[in-house]
Amino acid sequence: MKKMSALRTAALALSLTMAVPMAAHAHRTWLLPSSTVLSGEAPYVTVDAAVSNEVFYFDHRPYSLDALAITGPDGKAVDAENKASGKFRSVFDVKLAQPGTYRIGFASETMMASYKQGTETKRWRGNPANFAKEVPADAKDVNVSVNQSRLETFVSAGKPTALKPVGKGLELVPVTHPNDLFAGESATFQFVADGKPAADIEVTVIPGGIRYRDQLNEIKVKTDKDGKFSVKWPAPGMYWLNAGTARGQSNEVGTIDKPVRRGSYTATLEVLQP
Repeated sequence: MKKMSALRTAALALSLTMAVPMAAHAHRTWLLPSSTVLSGEAPYVTVDAAVSNEVFYFDHRPYSLDALAITGPDGKAVDAENKASGKFRSVFDVKLAQPGTYRIGFASETMMASYKQGTETKRWRGNPANFAKEVPADAKDVNVSVNQSRLETFVSAGKPTALKPVGKGLELVPVTHPNDLFAGESATFQFVADGKPAADIEVTVIPGGIRYRDQLNEIKVKTDKDGKFSVKWPAPGMYWLNAGTARGQSNEVGTIDKPVRRGSYTATLEVLQP
């Protein structure tokens, strides 16, 4: 019996590896709120933050909380409580002191450049504000790109309220509110890049629980000319949503005034039972 059990376990592991190649080759970043729709007076939500092979399973490393930003329904910053990082995950609490929707997440912008100084090719990576100070003024053949990323989730205390677009990088603009999602129903969203519709980008949606099934069950859609797309939720649960765009080809030369811009976006959405 033990031998048969071991064989079955090995076969299942192999089938998962074949069916879910991303899990073996790419790490996913994600936030996991304890709930996204809460009631009561000043409720709390606990959020996990991690980098892993599988969605919502702790198996690689914690996500740093250094750049954590929480915005309340009134547009003002909210402080996280009880922040801590362990071997595989970071965790923090958020008090929802006022009713409405909170944006919880991280945003980053990194500039990368390659250039020649004399006969030597050099590379630089850092904050765009430091470019002029750290890259020599006499650099030649400068090729510049800017990578913007956003990782977030949304939590509402009581009735959900409108979310104001940030206007920078690739971001999700709700048509259907992200805290008003139900199994069996369709939701519509829009992607914008620096405030403009992001057309024809691929969006991947993966339900949680990859570890406990032999199929990824991913949903892939593309945005239309207005940056909009729709998803019909097959079942209740937590979902990982990811999209990326490169404005310009990978081999395109970008200048300091017009860098090649690339954006990535990841969100966790909760789908409820109707």
